[in-house]
Amino acid sequence: MTRKRSWFTNQKKVLTDLWIQQLWRYPNRLFALKAVIAMGILIIPFVLTGFSFLGVTLGLGALAGALSETDDHPKGRIKALIITIISFAISSLSVEILRPYSILFGIGLISSTFSFIIIGGLGERYRGITFGALLIAIYTMLGYDISPNWYWQPILLSAGALCYGLLSLLLLTFKPSRLLEEQLSQGFEDLSLYIKEKSRLFPSETKAQEKIRNRLAGLNIQLVNTLERCKNVINSYADALDDQNELRPYLHKFLLLQSLHERAASSHERYDLLSNDPDNRKILEGLGQLLVQLSLACHEVSKSLVMSTPYHHPISIRWTVSALQNQMKQQKAAGKRNELSLLLRNLTQSHLSLQNMNYNTDTGVLPRVDRDNRSVGERFMAQMSWTHPRLRYAIRLSTCFLIGYLLNVYLNLEKGDWILLTSLFVCQPSYSETRRRLFQRILGTISGVVLGIILVQLLPTTGGQLLLMLASAFAFFVWLKKNYAISVVFVTTFVIAAFNLIAGKGIVVMVPRVMDTIIGATLAIAVVRLMWPDWQYKRLPGLLTAALERNKNYFSTILKEYQVTQEDDLNYRIARHRAHQADNALVLAWRGMKLEPKKRQKFQKRAFSLTYLNHALLSYLSALGAHRNLNHYIGKDEMQMYQKVEWELEKAIGALQDNNPCDSTLGLHDFLEELGQELAEMEKGTQRQKLVLLYNIAEVTEQLIREASLILEE
Repeated sequence: MTRKRSWFTNQKKVLTDLWIQQLWRYPNRLFALKAVIAMGILIIPFVLTGFSFLGVTLGLGALAGALSETDDHPKGRIKALIITIISFAISSLSVEILRPYSILFGIGLISSTFSFIIIGGLGERYRGITFGALLIAIYTMLGYDISPNWYWQPILLSAGALCYGLLSLLLLTFKPSRLLEEQLSQGFEDLSLYIKEKSRLFPSETKAQEKIRNRLAGLNIQLVNTLERCKNVINSYADALDDQNELRPYLHKFLLLQSLHERAASSHERYDLLSNDPDNRKILEGLGQLLVQLSLACHEVSKSLVMSTPYHHPISIRWTVSALQNQMKQQKAAGKRNELSLLLRNLTQSHLSLQNMNYNTDTGVLPRVDRDNRSVGERFMAQMSWTHPRLRYAIRLSTCFLIGYLLNVYLNLEKGDWILLTSLFVCQPSYSETRRRLFQRILGTISGVVLGIILVQLLPTTGGQLLLMLASAFAFFVWLKKNYAISVVFVTTFVIAAFNLIAGKGIVVMVPRVMDTIIGATLAIAVVRLMWPDWQYKRLPGLLTAALERNKNYFSTILKEYQVTQEDDLNYRIARHRAHQADNALVLAWRGMKLEPKKRQKFQKRAFSLTYLNHALLSYLSALGAHRNLNHYIGKDEMQMYQKVEWELEKAIGALQDNNPCDSTLGLHDFLEELGQELAEMEKGTQRQKLVLLYNIAEVTEQLIREASLILEE
């Protein structure tokens, strides 16, 4: 008896560990499991009792509901779920009613697609819901010929989404803070990856720095986007909670994450030049090791947040900091002055912030978080500008759907509605992203067909098809945000299993599915290329000017922080975040340009140079901002020099906006000559490090403006 009880105890522990380590620890897997449970509850009973159409249709509704889910507090989730069900019902019902009337259906298809895309642009909550509504419309079209009656699909698809929504809401009600913890956890995980990559700079050669900084720019995009999602979730909870103090610990961690991001993104020196100095080499290696340890610490914070366990700061970081400080003291005692004390001070502050994360006092005024305070009408009218990418995207996708529908009608294609489904997923606001999706979709579909045919032969029974369908759904949701091509593979095997269950024709319909996928993907890329393509070289001057303007605003708010202590640094945080967003837009433009037709790749080399220089300027500004809480970091004379650079930058931005940038760098050139001469005569030390940072800010600014001038001249 004792042995049997021990066996059950061990098995329980194994299952508990499996649950925590393999599912609860990973939000994307938990989300996939939640969706599959909802789908399984709906599909299995109906399939086993011979009502496969009902079960599969309910499952498709649950799948669409999962794709439409919003990151909201439970109160906001209830409102979103109601809107979702109403939208799904209207979308499906409209297809059932209008499908017999080709002209009316075409008009309805265009108008509803355009409307849903514009409504989706009003906010993150609406974007998911409207995408789901379009998906439901296409699902209804695919099932139109096999539906027993016109009312079944609107009821079943909406009911499936409702069942998933209620299950998700029920789980969220048990732990309402889970969404906050997941988003913050992802933020610290992204920061961990960024810091780990940054450690490769210590030490590094000039040739290696280009690749490292390119990867850092990509990781920064990911991190800034995560910060934006964190902010949106916090605002959702702030709107729903009566006691705002419940948000305090999460706000504290969010502000800590922003601060750590600024310190991680900062650059004090040209690290490739410092790496060539033997006196710095050993300390640089130690700083690289310290960054690796800080990366691991951020990973542990991420893990503690998502698993609701206490965070224990690694004691090894304290030892590394102490060893580096001792090394610098020894150099100073030997008469050697290093140029890395400010960087060590910056990293030490990151270490202390993480160490004291759990000891913050819950007192004082609750910090504010930036939010979009525009009314719905103002956001709607902003999208109605002809230059707004959302309006153009709405027109392009509507055109894709119309052409796809006409091809389906006049060519009488078998399962031609898949053309629309492919266009919905492939057609994106930019040419580069659409082209990337095109290859991912086609490759994923073909691979999925091959894999599906093999698996169907191995699992020929009804139970086997159910297992294949649910396992494919799980894999689809796990990979959806990580690798779109792989997710397409599994959604294809999902479709094969679904058609096998409904009509025993899963493999038969794969040939037309592949053909329709190719047609739909080709249609999407053609429409994006022919209808007002936003080639990146045309956007580059505007993006650069915007980036310089955001950097200047960030620069100005940093200097204000040094002059006057602010009780609430909201404006500072907003300026910093917008500077990073503008930098990301520039990076994405350069990357997108590489996927465009060769004759449209104007300024590609110059675009890379601009991207590199702008990110360098933002890194130097981040270093200046990271030290803003240190007393007397900038003296009166130094402040005047910083203000001169700020004024020259503002003057240059005005010249660029007026398309007359020819003389916009003369003031900076003279300033750099004077400052360079002063640095050449100054001994190594903290004062010189501060002036080197100023010199780097001025030098990169001058180079950026010169590059921008050349683009405008061309």
